[in-house]
Amino acid sequence: MRFTPQIRAIPWLVARPIAHRGLHDREKGIVENSESAFAAAMAQDYAIECDLQVTACGEVVVFHDDTLDRVMEARGAVRAHDIRALKRMSFKAGKDRIQTLGELLEQVEARVPLVVELKTHWDGDAALVTRALKVLSVYKGPHGVMSFDPEQIEAVAALSPNTVRGIVADRVTHTDYRRLPFAARLELRSLSHRSRTLPDFVSYFHRDLPSAPVARLRGEGLPVITWTIRSQGEASAALRYCDQITFEGFLP
Repeated sequence: MRFTPQIRAIPWLVARPIAHRGLHDREKGIVENSESAFAAAMAQDYAIECDLQVTACGEVVVFHDDTLDRVMEARGAVRAHDIRALKRMSFKAGKDRIQTLGELLEQVEARVPLVVELKTHWDGDAALVTRALKVLSVYKGPHGVMSFDPEQIEAVAALSPNTVRGIVADRVTHTDYRRLPFAARLELRSLSHRSRTLPDFVSYFHRDLPSAPVARLRGEGLPVITWTIRSQGEASAALRYCDQITFEGFLP
């Protein structure tokens, strides 16, 4: 283990590489964030990273995008549909159906660690956080939640202080950040929200490493994982500055 556990050691987080959205392979009909992708990751004893969105009925589903268009035979916003409608939809590949968070937990049954990203619309809505924490409250396996949005992680800290929580971050150069006020973007870039989010770990974009704020937190004892590694060369470079990788497209 590369970090000094001065704050809070999380051995399960850095023990094994983390399969990004499960061990997916479209050519084999294994879609990201699907039951098949998670089964493939568990078969090789990888930790699992996945994403959560909230539905129109307040249920939490395992899905990355805000909209269905990219991976589903359907269109529109995920949160515009209830769980019954989403369950009737097909992925563009494979035979899986969208899972709820509860179904994912039943599938994994604590066999490998889970690193769960709470997706955000940057609108202050706490429905996803509240429901996800309720479902996770009875789960005994190693798991943590994370988000790009400090408000989401601040809510986790307030509602469930013992839940392992992390901040997902980068240098804030993507066009998606333009919707945010300058002060908010500066806070994200510097990680200066730490005093209120109280993260236990950082998940950082590998191409933006090294990073002075990340190095400072790592030096204080916070483990750092990185995303999304797509080759052994990228892994070797990233591991100079982090404690574990989140990967896809190859087997580390």
